[in-house]
Amino acid sequence: MDQRFDVTERFADGAQYIAGRLGEGGSEGTHAVVDPATGEQVFSYRLAGTADVDAAVAAAEAAFPEWAGATPGERSDAMHRFAAALTERADDLAHAESLQCGKPIKLSTEFDVPGSIDNTAFFAGAARHLEGKAAGEYSGDHTSYIRREPIGVIGSIAPWNYPLQMAAWKVLPAIAAGNTIVLKPAELTPLTSLMFAQAATEAGLPDGVVNVVSGTGREAGERLVSHPGVAMTSFTGSTAVGKRVAELATATVKRIHLELGGKAPFVVFDDADLAAAAHGAVAGALINTGQDCTAATRAYVQRPLYDAFVGAVADLMATVRMGDPFDPHTDLGPLISHAQRDRVAGFVERARGYATVVTGGEAPGGDLAKGAYYRPTLITGAPQDSEVVQSEIFGPVLVVLPFDSDDEGIALANDTPYGLAASAWSRDVYRTGRASREIRAGCVWINDHIPIISEMPHGGVRASGFGKDMSAYSFEEYTQVKHVMFDNTAVVRKDWHRTVFGDRQT
Repeated sequence: MDQRFDVTERFADGAQYIAGRLGEGGSEGTHAVVDPATGEQVFSYRLAGTADVDAAVAAAEAAFPEWAGATPGERSDAMHRFAAALTERADDLAHAESLQCGKPIKLSTEFDVPGSIDNTAFFAGAARHLEGKAAGEYSGDHTSYIRREPIGVIGSIAPWNYPLQMAAWKVLPAIAAGNTIVLKPAELTPLTSLMFAQAATEAGLPDGVVNVVSGTGREAGERLVSHPGVAMTSFTGSTAVGKRVAELATATVKRIHLELGGKAPFVVFDDADLAAAAHGAVAGALINTGQDCTAATRAYVQRPLYDAFVGAVADLMATVRMGDPFDPHTDLGPLISHAQRDRVAGFVERARGYATVVTGGEAPGGDLAKGAYYRPTLITGAPQDSEVVQSEIFGPVLVVLPFDSDDEGIALANDTPYGLAASAWSRDVYRTGRASREIRAGCVWINDHIPIISEMPHGGVRASGFGKDMSAYSFEEYTQVKHVMFDNTAVVRKDWHRTVFGDRQT
């Protein structure tokens, strides 16, 4: 298909997906989807208003009894069909993702889309395995067992950096567990979330099980989080906005799941494979143009390897090819917007006053000047308490700092408010074992950085939030546990009744 396929024609009916149908938003405002590689508008739509959120929640509430009452096998079958429908649309999904995000097509084709399809297939199987504690006579006179039940309507908010994958991470565990959902994607990138929801309907999931409202956080997002019909909120985004989500959810005593910012450390001990670490750092720092909450952002390198590591990373960054996202040879696409590029550039320009920009640190000229591009950037000499070390930049910027002892390296790794992901590089199993125990993060990679798999959980600690996406562990977020207890004695007057009235029976 044409890489610039006609989005306007595809979504001519609007960018809201409620009860199995596309429709226009009810807000007075409109929003433009812009190709960040060119700065050109590719689609404009009416934003969702509060009435659209109300309608989507009502649709999800209406669909809940049937979907929650389906057998695990029935939900599993529907989700297997869903995975097949996504597979048929893989090319469209990849091109839409690259168009709205500026992702290199090889990243969309080889990572975002197959990862989302695999996640769908995983949860199709996991839908049949909602486990609980074994039934038993824990009190002696009673049999207890556990029911794991869906919560109800889930209200989820997803970010713009991985629109398709974040839609999958939010929707799939929720519906596999028997919930229904209203998803609010980022208004910058609604296209693949809408296509994902359409594929669910086409696969036979009942209308209203998956709904999408495309609107702003202030209007649609806040209404969704505070809606009395929403039983749980899942949010992925910045820590600052996550705090606001928590405030709103608390007012109606909702369960919340927060996957927030990160500032992942990349700890290289002096016995590490230098070439492997340098390659891992460049890949881990530049994936999705650095717009990844688990991206390698702070490399701490033990002093014997420090100079060689800096040189190797600088050399590798010089080989990275920037260009048209739809060129299969492009390695690095633009940032999501010119505003985000300028934000990243601001961090780097301020850092020049206290650190050294070894390579990069500028937007390219020529044919790429009209897009939101920024060169891969390596910074050294920054103090540990500086903003480029402590704050989430969300761009293609890697800061490298030296350390001496293992104690110091681990302490520096833990010296930010965040705790989403980290990696440790060493040939010594005891060193890496210690790092995996002592680095405070929801995921610690050893001799690699970034890979994720559907079977394992993703989520952080501290200012990076709490709760898990992916894997069977995510069912802890999307189910409620009910204890059912049966009397086995058929005795009218139980011995414990004497503690309330009467005397012990003789």
